[in-house]
Amino acid sequence: MRNAVALAYQANGKAPKVVATGKGLIAEQIIELAKENGVFVHESKEMVALLMNVELDQEIPSNLYRLVADLLAWLYKIEAATPPKLN
Repeated sequence: MRNAVALAYQANGKAPKVVATGKGLIAEQIIELAKENGVFVHESKEMVALLMNVELDQEIPSNLYRLVADLLAWLYKIEAATPPKLN
């Protein structure tokens, strides 16, 4: 069964928050919605397993900061290498 976790960061926040979690069909819907909206999807079962333990709408705990920092570094690298979409 596939799991998914969505994170969001607000400029005034201390750390990213878990804004969606799901298993099975819900996970597939989270992933599909992300892709439809141009959100990059990083697939790591280990990372998702750790983040699934964070309550919805809660900031990630400090012991996961390094993990999420690595994820953000990956994301920035992907975004920098992706040509902008033309409207």
